[in-house]
Amino acid sequence: MSLIKQIYNYYFSKDKEFTHRLRGITGFIPSNLSLYKLAFFHKSTSSQKGYAIQNNERLEYLGDAVLGTIVAEYLFKKYPNSNEGFLTKMRSKIVKRKSLNQIGDKMGLDVLLAEYNNTRLSRSMLGNAVEALVGAIYVEKGYRKTKKYVIKQILRRYLDIHELEVTDDNFKSQLLEWSQKNGHTVAYKVLARYKFEKRDRFKVAVMVDGEKVGTADDFNKKSAEQIASERALAQLGIKSGVEMAVA
Repeated sequence: MSLIKQIYNYYFSKDKEFTHRLRGITGFIPSNLSLYKLAFFHKSTSSQKGYAIQNNERLEYLGDAVLGTIVAEYLFKKYPNSNEGFLTKMRSKIVKRKSLNQIGDKMGLDVLLAEYNNTRLSRSMLGNAVEALVGAIYVEKGYRKTKKYVIKQILRRYLDIHELEVTDDNFKSQLLEWSQKNGHTVAYKVLARYKFEKRDRFKVAVMVDGEKVGTADDFNKKSAEQIASERALAQLGIKSGVEMAVA
């Protein structure tokens, strides 16, 4: 039955163009097209009048968990002599929002998102779609085939794993490490949560010893914290591991 659906989807379905695009992205012909369409349907569109209630949030939730497990297993086997701290940092570098946004861009997911959403696209929607796509593949294909896809089509195709080993752009972690070494306190405060283009947006401040030293706005609170942390590092004059005291 699955093979018949695949043949129909590829040659006869009204969505055969979508099927062809998916095949280019995934390497296989999907059977359940509605599942994959849902992976690209953002909540900002589904909340508009006249659209279905469903969106890709549930698939994103599932894909996030599956992707994290696959990446953890991949790193565990690739680095048999590395400790837990190194593996945790490497996994964080791979599955963080910025990395997934870049992967989604390289995969060309913006084309599919533009087709199924009546809203302005943002960078974070690309990363969300990557996770939702992984979730959809897991639902249809199971863990083993999803792991094969993630390793072959994502990790090996779009990431330079060796460059990640020596790259540290986790600005929040850098700021917290600096504060611990120098006896300062760091806290994050949500200054505002508001609607922008029908989506929630967060304004976050970094507080060092109770003083605001960096702020940022983003659709994702964690991303806003990272951007604010980067600005705080610049404001404090902390670069390339150089430690400076807060004035």
